[in-house]
Amino acid sequence: QVHLVDSGGGLVQAGGSLRLSCAASGRTFSSVAMGWFRQSPGKEREFVASIMWSGGRTFYSDSVKGRFTISRDSAKNTVYLQMSSLRPEDTAVYYCAAPGLGYTPAYYSYNYYYSVLYDYWAQGTQVTVSS
Repeated sequence: QVHLVDSGGGLVQAGGSLRLSCAASGRTFSSVAMGWFRQSPGKEREFVASIMWSGGRTFYSDSVKGRFTISRDSAKNTVYLQMSSLRPEDTAVYYCAAPGLGYTPAYYSYNYYYSVLYDYWAQGTQVTVSS
């Protein structure tokens, strides 16, 4: 099992920055990556960014590429999402997530954006960007 706890959300003005954190415990060594999804009212949950534990390869959605940066601290089993140049449309609940155990890096690299791959989810943290 993998247990995730995310934090760092809040209220920020457009153009501002926030940093989200997600701490993992449990069988993290068996999960190939960790990432972030977000969901706003009336919309489906969407992929934001993820990072592979081994090698640090990163993946981003087109909507956040160039504005958000995901990083990891393997020693702390923690992943960070640095969000800059925030826009009102970034307002959502952000969820940290980890894929199910056993996916290979190759498989994950082609399917990272599918939420069904992710078996472990944190409780979510609200990010609100005011205009």
